[in-house]
Amino acid sequence: MTLIELIHYFKINGNQDEFYKNNSLDLASEVIEIYMEKPFNTKNKIALFEIEKTQGKVEYEVENIKYYNLIDFYYFLDFIEDSKNKNLTNEKLAEILLNYCINDA
Repeated sequence: MTLIELIHYFKINGNQDEFYKNNSLDLASEVIEIYMEKPFNTKNKIALFEIEKTQGKVEYEVENIKYYNLIDFYYFLDFIEDSKNKNLTNEKLAEILLNYCINDA
């Protein structure tokens, strides 16, 4: 899944619990974090991990693939909620979010 696809899923009222179950994420996790391989790009695959697994590390390696923390899932959900009244494409929203993650977070 890419950041664009994740945005699309939640923009059309995706269910958080269903998403967690479909992606084998622990519903009881304190925080789910969104990670991406470098170089960062809106079309790169993302990975989601529970903070209990990553221990909040900026870099997290799984099966010899290095992922880098972008943002926690709750902030992502707030971003989606705030974007629902804006007339922006999923691609543009992904660009805005990724830019924020890289430069401001």
